[in-house]
Amino acid sequence: MWVNENGMLRQTADDTRVKFRTSISQEILEQLKQLADQHSTFVNYLLEDGLKVVLQQDTITFNKETRPKDRIQYKTTYDKQLLESVRALAKDNQLYINDVIEYGVQFIDVERAKEGQYRYRIE
Repeated sequence: MWVNENGMLRQTADDTRVKFRTSISQEILEQLKQLADQHSTFVNYLLEDGLKVVLQQDTITFNKETRPKDRIQYKTTYDKQLLESVRALAKDNQLYINDVIEYGVQFIDVERAKEGQYRYRIE
């Protein structure tokens, strides 16, 4: 992001975001990459949108028996506060964070997700 200081723009890292590595279904990830390309955004912005909806719900109905078998390592950045809330939700429901992330994919609305240019915003 860019910060306006005394009329001059200075590029800086966004302190509200943290790096996070998880395992996610390769098939789901490929679908999200295509969706992100079509709508000029990033996969992590799409995932964040789905996670926000999951956090608004009272319960998660996740069947542990249907976990994908094609999970791969995926590293990206997430909003720090959102990730902490997801951690707590996963712990409360005795799930893994990657289970909650994959569960949230079904609630993604690309119209609601951040645009790719969001990372270049001026504050």
